[in-house]
Order: sequence, then structure tokens, then C-alpha cells
Amino acid sequence: MGPSAIRYAGLSQHLAEKLGIRVRDLGNVEAPVAESTTMGDDRTRFLPQILALCDRVSALVAETARGGAVPLVLGGDHSVALGSLVGMASVHGPGGVVWLDAHGDLNTPATSPSGNVHGMVLAAALGLGGGEFAHDGRRLPAVEAGHLALVGVRSLDDAERGLLGLLDAKVFTMSDVDRIGIEPCMREALAHAAGAPFLHLSLDMDVIDPDSAPGVGTPVRGGLSYREAHLAMEVVAESGLVDSLDVVEVNPVLDRENETGRLAVELVASALGARIL
Repeated sequence: MGPSAIRYAGLSQHLAEKLGIRVRDLGNVEAPVAESTTMGDDRTRFLPQILALCDRVSALVAETARGGAVPLVLGGDHSVALGSLVGMASVHGPGGVVWLDAHGDLNTPATSPSGNVHGMVLAAALGLGGGEFAHDGRRLPAVEAGHLALVGVRSLDDAERGLLGLLDAKVFTMSDVDRIGIEPCMREALAHAAGAPFLHLSLDMDVIDPDSAPGVGTPVRGGLSYREAHLAMEVVAESGLVDSLDVVEVNPVLDRENETGRLAVELVASALGARIL
């Protein structure tokens, strides 16, 4: 329902009218309904179904990238980002990523307290998720550890903190944003993640404070304000560095009058160049 909510908020029309961008919508990548699907291993809930979906996403992203267009993946669950990153890596080789998220998404099947794959997706993209994520046709790692930046983090598990201590990653928590501002954080994050064969932006809507983005699956208080989120995306556009992006964790069941879906549309437009003047 997340992609439908973003479409309903007028994504294609907004990009066409504000920026003159032509959108080719490849439709939904169908996912099974969780309630009628076998959950499987408690450590990796629904993993075979999620990986099958991500493989379909990756093929569409690769096709789009080879055609010279900018892949934009809309999601509910953040696990779809594995498809985005594997698709880009299959064309260009392992790349860099700026991960805007309240969470680290760096757990593994061995460390995850919940078994939710969306909390493991970044570790999997780094090739650190374990054998459960391996597949002959799946390019892993899809991300170079030295070109990883996280922004807006405020909820980390102990194992994620330990892993970040071993990675050459830039991490800007919300405390950093409060102290030095979102603009310097984003500029440094982009500079650190750049220089790999591609640069991907992954925007989890829960990086934004729930007051402005209530329709997310795992809200955490104390996130980016409405204006900070827009400024972050404006810095992305000014950099001209981003080759692909995804916008995820929109859950209309938890939203208020599609407020989060509408904000997602605005932020995509800002990331692609929309300005006040």
C-alpha cells in the first residue's frame, strides 16, 4: 500500500509540473500477503519471499539504469532497498549509499532481536548478512563499506553499534544534527559516500519526526523536522551526485489523511531539484 499512497499523492504529476521530469512507471512488484504466507524461520521472517521480491526489483532497477534513467523505488518495507542496491551493483559494481533512517538496519540473522529483515537490509547489502542472503545471481556486496554514510540515526541495537565500530562509515546521529545542523551533515555524508561506481540515496520516512511523518511502521520520536528533511533533499539535489534512490516505510494504515505519502512526494521533488525560488 505504500507505493500506492505515494502515487495517489501525485508523484508523477508533481515531478512533471514542478520539474518537467518524465516518469515511466513500471508498476508494482507484487508481494504475497503476509497473513496468508508462511513466516518461516523466526530469525529471518519471510526471508525467501522478501529475497524473491528484491530480485525482481533488482532486475527492474538494472534495466532502468542501463537505459540511462534514474531508478526511483517506492516502498513500504525498507527491505526493498536490497533490490535497489543489488540492481545498481549488477550494472556498475559495488557503490556508495547515504542511508537516512532512524535505525541502522545493520542487524544480522544472528543478532536481530525481532527477526525482521528490514532491520538487516543494510548489513546484507554490505555482504555481512550471512549465508541466508547469498545467491549466485545476487551481487553481494552491493555497497562498499568505505562509501557508507548514515544520517538521522537515533535507535541502534548493541550489535549494530559494534558493527559500526568496525566499518569505515560516517554516522550522523540526531545529536550531531542538533549540534551542527543538517546541511553540514548531509554535505559530509555525500562526500564520504561519493567516489564509488554509483551513489544511492535511501530515504526511510521514519528519519522524520512522527509529528510530520506519522504513517511509518517503526516511528521514533526526535527525528528531522519538516524543513530539515527538505533541506537535506535540497543538498542532495545541489550535489548532483545521486544516481538512484528509494523512498520507503510509508504505511497508509498508520497515516493521517496520507500526510506521509504527500510528504514523500515533496521530498522526492526536492531531491530531484525542486526549489522555493
